[in-house]
Amino acid sequence: MTTLTSLPNIIRPLDELCLRLSPLIRRREVRQRLRQYVLGLLDHIERKNGWQLAEAMGELHPRGVQRLLDQATWDTDGVRDLLQSYVVEQLGDDGVLIVDETGFLKKGTKSAGVMRQYSGTAGRTENQQVGVFLAYATQRGCALIDRALYLPEEWAQDPERRREAHIPEAITFATKPQLAQQMLAHVFTSPLPVRWVIADTLYGHDELRGWLETQGQPYVLATPSTTLLWVQGASLTVAAIASRPDLVWVQLSAGEGCQGPRWYEWAWCQLPYSARDGMTQWLLLRRSLTDVTDVAYYRVCGPATTDVHEMVRIAGMRWRIEQAFEETKGEVGLDQYEVRHWPAWYRHMTLVMLAYSIVVVAHARTGSQKGGYIFP
Repeated sequence: MTTLTSLPNIIRPLDELCLRLSPLIRRREVRQRLRQYVLGLLDHIERKNGWQLAEAMGELHPRGVQRLLDQATWDTDGVRDLLQSYVVEQLGDDGVLIVDETGFLKKGTKSAGVMRQYSGTAGRTENQQVGVFLAYATQRGCALIDRALYLPEEWAQDPERRREAHIPEAITFATKPQLAQQMLAHVFTSPLPVRWVIADTLYGHDELRGWLETQGQPYVLATPSTTLLWVQGASLTVAAIASRPDLVWVQLSAGEGCQGPRWYEWAWCQLPYSARDGMTQWLLLRRSLTDVTDVAYYRVCGPATTDVHEMVRIAGMRWRIEQAFEETKGEVGLDQYEVRHWPAWYRHMTLVMLAYSIVVVAHARTGSQKGGYIFP
């Protein structure tokens, strides 16, 4: 379990970052409470909820914590934007963006966007909220840099529930890929350099993929086995292509995992689809070494000079956002909030991302990162 004593390099980057946040948070009291909140997220507290965070901050009740998330005046998205700049400065500008979602199991029906719905976190349908996230990953570390709360259509069309949950009028129903596109569009208008975009099958359909192509943005997107492609004069599913006897499979590592290199068999072929000048499209296939029926499929679009080793390396980086979810939930309270309102959810997530980035940066500075795991 991470504690402040086991991470002696936490306080300095926290104070550096809080100083840079000052123009976004005018009142000194709010700035101090925000710093204490982030410090509480980083500290060894059993549950990172309002009561226990307040106790860690030396307060007798959680009203101050609740006010920070619900009512205090500070620029939530401005903090998000500064966080993105900070991550690039500290982790390097050779990064990739990873899109994924995670669920937050909840009781009751009042929390914004909560309902019985599926997420990969539980692997089944549960009463939960679902958030779509962006992570920025480089060789030095991986940090969460944006977040969007999924609002089911049932919620979007219910004025009373929207009002009770403080959901802004401007918020309308958007699919999870559309939420991902909104966050990506924001990043693309910022100075944040992005080499590749990576996502799993939920985000690998034509809408987001086609939009990325119009942006000239290289991507590696997982795609369902039923995806149809035009290859050598025939329309075939990617599963049918993977079963062709003329495919050449090679054994390559998808990068270091918690137990060493992650070895798979890989095959690839160029696709006869148009792309921007200097860009090419491919189908990339990944097969288990122990079960030849366990195959993953990827649509790739990137510079024509991209070789298979680069494609495999990029595809293998998607697991880093899963690790980030595990670490932020286990260590800095990503899923331990007790807020119901839409703005408060965004504020908690923003401060959790801030806390996590500080830990990632602290480990990057000391060179103590090992694989994808950053917590001792």
